[in-house]
Amino acid sequence: MIGARAAVTLLTVVPIRGPERLDRTVAGRAMVAAPAVGFALGFVCALVVVAMRIMTKPPTGSPQTLLPAVVGVALLAGLTRGLHLDGLADVADAVGVRGGRERVLAVMRESTIGAFGAVTVLFVVLVQVSALSTAIAAHRGTVSILVAAMASRLAATWSCVEGVPAARPDGLGALVAGTVRRRDAVLATAGVFAVAALAGRFDFHGGDNGRAVRAVVAVAVALGAAFLLRRRLVRRFGGVTGDTLGATVEITAMVSLVTMAMTIPTPALRLVGLD
Repeated sequence: MIGARAAVTLLTVVPIRGPERLDRTVAGRAMVAAPAVGFALGFVCALVVVAMRIMTKPPTGSPQTLLPAVVGVALLAGLTRGLHLDGLADVADAVGVRGGRERVLAVMRESTIGAFGAVTVLFVVLVQVSALSTAIAAHRGTVSILVAAMASRLAATWSCVEGVPAARPDGLGALVAGTVRRRDAVLATAGVFAVAALAGRFDFHGGDNGRAVRAVVAVAVALGAAFLLRRRLVRRFGGVTGDTLGATVEITAMVSLVTMAMTIPTPALRLVGLD
């Protein structure tokens, strides 16, 4: 429970009292609990997306999908204080400059947002909104935002497993880097896969086996992208920081939403017996 409370206070704006002492042990438990926090965030955002679809449904014609998608993505960012987007912007600025490790870390630590950061955030958010809008039009918007919220926080869990160093001796990265046991990360991953499958099977908009498989694939693809991104960022910065964790969350969510929005060819569905 201490780890869960720490995860809520670190990853959301929910006004609950966190643990009195936040050390590496508690931080590790918080990062293991991050996917559960992602589930809660995704569930709330999914309910809002459904409500927006109902309230903006026109008398005739195609239902509204863009506005619910914008509100869903904006709410997810708001519930996390925009910290992950801020981290994405800082990492993009650091990656965009030339220089050694100390130089890029100094750029990433600056509070201002440069051109690289602004453009990166713009396009990542646009892709997230567009992908969610497409998924909503295909009647899988609720499961899409739920899966994206869980998978992106699970990516943060894997970014803190044993053996992953911190880029700096201070900050959030130094607090959480290497604190998650691989066994716990594997168990968290199994839980996310199971919840994703159940969400796809019993989705509000008409769950079925196809949606269950799609949700599981989306988590797997998103985790693969997160692994490649983490390896690139660790190589560039020498380890993880709070900003790299935020960037990983946003990129992973984007990949998950895009995967959920894609159309699976009918022959592929027939191959696995889901058509």
